[in-house]
Amino acid sequence: MTPKKGKVRDVYDFGDALLLVSTDRISAFDWILPTGIPDKGKILNQMAAFWFKKLGMENHFITDDVEKVPFPAGTDLSQFAGRSTYCKKTRVVPIECVVRGYLAGSGWKEYQKSRSVCGVSLPEGLSESAKLPEPIFTPSTKAEEGHDENISFDRMVELVGRATAETLRDRAIDLFKRGSGYASTRGIIIADTKFEFGQNPDGSIILIDEVLTPDSSRFWPSDKYAPGRAQESFDKQFVRDWLLTSGWDRNSPPPQLPDDIVVKTRAKYVEAYQKLTGRIFQP
Repeated sequence: MTPKKGKVRDVYDFGDALLLVSTDRISAFDWILPTGIPDKGKILNQMAAFWFKKLGMENHFITDDVEKVPFPAGTDLSQFAGRSTYCKKTRVVPIECVVRGYLAGSGWKEYQKSRSVCGVSLPEGLSESAKLPEPIFTPSTKAEEGHDENISFDRMVELVGRATAETLRDRAIDLFKRGSGYASTRGIIIADTKFEFGQNPDGSIILIDEVLTPDSSRFWPSDKYAPGRAQESFDKQFVRDWLLTSGWDRNSPPPQLPDDIVVKTRAKYVEAYQKLTGRIFQP
């Protein structure tokens, strides 16, 4: 079996189903870094499985038990255990459904210039990391390579049609509110996140990919939150911050991560998993 390799996941095609394998690779600034984060793939896969079951919205999840996956005879299952999701194959809707509850990242940069984010007007006087009056939907295109491109809702309507666009927006905002509401009870602020959706053969829309993980979301510790500055995080912003101070020009192959950055990054992923799920992470 030969997988299709993404930045951080390998995808195996089983005909009417897919096996998504979360590796320990980590990416930043559109580069795959030469240093992996031990157990990262297992943490993300198990966190996504937790959310798929908790959120209750129809999704592509079939099983994360590799014993139930129809592998060819003789396959070494140990390489897949704990980091794999067997799921329905769908037609992917080519939109990243981004929901923002706080003003951070590219949203903060855009707000400083225009007092809006992706065409959504916001009040004057907001500071970096400020909580928004209501979560906003700021879609982007899905790029096979390079950067995704932020687009307006009107542009999304042009790409996928009004009915689909409105369905995706409403579901994404609902998922964000429910997920962030739960996370807040566990000491984590979900500042923003992205969801992906697919269509079944009958045209119905379901949640796919990963959901509310530190790779697809911005996670902040509630007890250290203070608007007006960048926040400490449980996600890979920690790695991005190190890269920005490393002297790397972001145009040439990235440097190896130091051992202490690898250890601290793994610890952040483990802490986020344990806080959210209430479970002890078992490698």
